[in-house]
Amino acid sequence: MRERVIVALDVDNLDKVKEFVELLAHEVGMFKIGKQLFTHAGPQAVKLVQELGGEVFLDLKFHDIPNTVAKAAIEATRLGVKMFNVHASGSLDMMVATVKEVSRVCRLEKQRRPIMLAVTVLTSLNQDDLRRVGVDGRVAAQVVRLALLTKEAGMDGVVASPQEVADIRAACGRHFVIVTPGIRPSEAARNDQQRVMTPADAVRAGVDYIVVGRPILEAKDPVSATRAIVGEMERAPRL
Repeated sequence: MRERVIVALDVDNLDKVKEFVELLAHEVGMFKIGKQLFTHAGPQAVKLVQELGGEVFLDLKFHDIPNTVAKAAIEATRLGVKMFNVHASGSLDMMVATVKEVSRVCRLEKQRRPIMLAVTVLTSLNQDDLRRVGVDGRVAAQVVRLALLTKEAGMDGVVASPQEVADIRAACGRHFVIVTPGIRPSEAARNDQQRVMTPADAVRAGVDYIVVGRPILEAKDPVSATRAIVGEMERAPRL
């Protein structure tokens, strides 16, 4: 189960990266590098995690014209990240171009093919948020619509709330990768997440990877907090 835990390195300097990766590299499967850390340190953050024995989920949520996103995805691939993501709402053409160009570069340059994901609906958003930006209908319906578009494009899976996992599985099948942020142990605060779930419930729902940030980074003992989450997952076998 520990391989299915991704720690969100939502920190502002490389000293903190070094501290957490040295503590947790043998406790979890990946470390997520998002916009804050990448804006601060760029590829150096990715390389530091890798040098310390960790794998990287590059969470930059690329969203632009197809050519621009495809070129960014190529550079993520060349960095050796295990996983990266784009925004599914960027269009089918954008995702198709990304898959095509990453596959080409992996073949020509003998690069490892990363797991390519698309973000459906951010876990910080609720029904009213979608309505305000012009998206009618239920959150779950929009998530499934974007997941199907992602699968059609040939990408590997999606980032989605655990609350939509059953609907995604029904629409996209068992081999479609689902990564879920918004995971909170039962005693943890929700913070700015709207659609959350415990680690045990996420495993029961059938997710492939969970992303956990503050409940680990802000714990007095990050290793114990991580092991408690893994233990909770192990006690809740996937259905």
